[in-house]
Amino acid sequence: MQSRTRKRQAEVAEWEVLPPEEPSRSQRTRASLESRFRWLALIMDDFLRVPGTKLRFGLDPIIGLLPGIGDVTSAIVSAVAFVHAARSGVPKILLARMSLNILINEAVGIVPIVGDAFSFWFKSNARNYELLKKFSTAPRRSTASDWAFVIFVLAVLLVILAVSLALSFWLLYRLAKLLGLGSM
Repeated sequence: MQSRTRKRQAEVAEWEVLPPEEPSRSQRTRASLESRFRWLALIMDDFLRVPGTKLRFGLDPIIGLLPGIGDVTSAIVSAVAFVHAARSGVPKILLARMSLNILINEAVGIVPIVGDAFSFWFKSNARNYELLKKFSTAPRRSTASDWAFVIFVLAVLLVILAVSLALSFWLLYRLAKLLGLGSM
């Protein structure tokens, strides 16, 4: 009985002497990554508020108004964050979903005016932050629904790409025919 009491006292003394455990490197990395994505989502997607409403937007739709360089700049900012997430060990399925959010935002963002309105609504960086937050709170293995989502979005993007390429070639053909270059 006396040895059990001494052992318990030793355990209590050891607990009181040792400092609290520091978070592991992966926990610190996740926290740092999450705070960076929160900052990016705030600046790019939720920085400003439309007066008199609850609607928020960031720099993404604003810089998207600059022809040519706006959407490229937005894509570069999102891509840098994406690369940082990849280097931090985020699972591939999560990276795939995050990249799809960026690709969708930029693919639609190319269309003048409509793309900027879409960026105002879609908020790819905020979506990526939410994905990262869910992963940080409960890391898990990818599920069949994750892969189904990725495959569905990739298929839709491929269809959009094929239709836009076909439409572009058809328009070029019609323009060449109209200018008399089609009979050569």
